[in-house]
Amino acid sequence: MIEVDGLRKVYESSGKAVVAIEHLDFDVRDGEIVGIVGSTGCGKSTFLRIVMGIETPSSGRVLIDGKEPYRDFYHFKGKIAAVFQEDRLFPWRTALDNVRLGLELLGVPESEQVARAKRWLDALGLGGFANSYPHQLSGGMRQRVALARALVIEPGVILLDEAFGHLDEVTSSRLRSDFLELVRREGITTLFVTHNLREALESTDRIVVFGRPARVLADLRVEGNMNRDDVRERIYKLIDLNKPLGSVSSA
Repeated sequence: MIEVDGLRKVYESSGKAVVAIEHLDFDVRDGEIVGIVGSTGCGKSTFLRIVMGIETPSSGRVLIDGKEPYRDFYHFKGKIAAVFQEDRLFPWRTALDNVRLGLELLGVPESEQVARAKRWLDALGLGGFANSYPHQLSGGMRQRVALARALVIEPGVILLDEAFGHLDEVTSSRLRSDFLELVRREGITTLFVTHNLREALESTDRIVVFGRPARVLADLRVEGNMNRDDVRERIYKLIDLNKPLGSVSSA
């Protein structure tokens, strides 16, 4: 589904080369949920922007079903969705209207927009809040609206960039569980960037550990009988021992 082949990204800053991604190679299978972890500034968000098609690599490539998202941007319209730490809801639109925004932009008939938006709000436990505005909702409820907005377009790929990191532990755990159950049910390929190793171990099929700048330090399959404490300590050590290869972006 997703192939990352020799990916490198270098920025220019004050006449100097700033390396965000050094050399990335890994694949993600169709329907797989892959966690991406690493220290702050290791290029995780830069990598997601390349997958979204809003940044181009300096060398190497990312392929999704054989196409490069940054070269075939319009081919992927409605096929890739992203959810960020901030919910990014429009304050003047109701929950229902925020959820159906993507369908509106895709030219879906209004009656279908409304029906699909209501269905996903129901699925995420917000059926009774369709006509509420963002300021009338809690942080967790707002993030449920953001997740429904991503799911409503029925994407093939969903990108999560610290999507649950700003919520309290109880709200985050419940929301993450509900969302991942829906993702697995729909068979959506998911890239899950998080700084929380416990979250990654509880939520994903694999964990890819990024060095700084971004390159694969480890690619670990999450097994049901694995000792998660041991794996967490191994990942901490990998990240702690890893040294930057050169200048690093703040991505």
